[in-house]
Amino acid sequence: MYPTIFELPTQHLGPIHLPIAVHSFGLMMALAFLTTMYMGQREFKRKGLEPRLASSIILWGALGGIIGAKLYSALQDGSISFRELFSNSGLVWYGGLIGGLAAAIWVIHRSPSPILPTLDGLAPLLLLGYGIGRVGCFLSGDGDYGPPSDLPWAMPFPSGTVPTNVPVHPTPLYEFGLSLAGFALLWSIRKKKEGIAGWVVGASLVTAGIERFIAEFWRRSEHVIAGLTTAQLISIALVTVGSWVIYATTQRASAPAENAEIPTSPISRRRKRASR
Repeated sequence: MYPTIFELPTQHLGPIHLPIAVHSFGLMMALAFLTTMYMGQREFKRKGLEPRLASSIILWGALGGIIGAKLYSALQDGSISFRELFSNSGLVWYGGLIGGLAAAIWVIHRSPSPILPTLDGLAPLLLLGYGIGRVGCFLSGDGDYGPPSDLPWAMPFPSGTVPTNVPVHPTPLYEFGLSLAGFALLWSIRKKKEGIAGWVVGASLVTAGIERFIAEFWRRSEHVIAGLTTAQLISIALVTVGSWVIYATTQRASAPAENAEIPTSPISRRRKRASR
């Protein structure tokens, strides 16, 4: 794999030693950030929202996501060191989702924009950014690959975080494909559901949960309950929450129309005219 794209000699500034290098994981994270920011600004402009708000949400969402992922990893491991805090490791997906979503809602709450329509403009980009980030995991060989396989595209990771010379499933590439397909689906239908604030958010949660649930079958994860991994159990919860959001927002959007169609009796109409 290619964990480091290129590296320059360490720069010495007195007692400070600065290694200068471009790592594949960091490069793909930067690409995910810039891509989602660009598309978010264009989507906000189309929806009549302030484009700069998209940049703020994505910036703080990325920061909140990294902090959430690190904290989730610390809870799993029982501790976290200062060095791990600034490393590429320990970025747990669901911790990042919780932290990033909390940060995004905080930024929107401080702005004059409505929360649900604003989140609708960015929710599909979550899958796009996640998929691009998984390419970084593949290039860096961070250990997210799957069990041994004899498929033609299986490959070893001799220099990975968990080295293996046995061909295994390149699971990060599977996740990239699944995430890209989920993003394409959501992006293609987002305009049709624009009248239902929050619908795209719910659909994005469902899609993200399904993506991770499927990908877990090709990851080296420990089964905890009924042959399912912890991530799969969380995925089920995510799909449940997303489904509830879809149902609730759809019901709320259809309620005014239903009320408008309720016929009034002749007596009611006469009373209304008499009261004018």
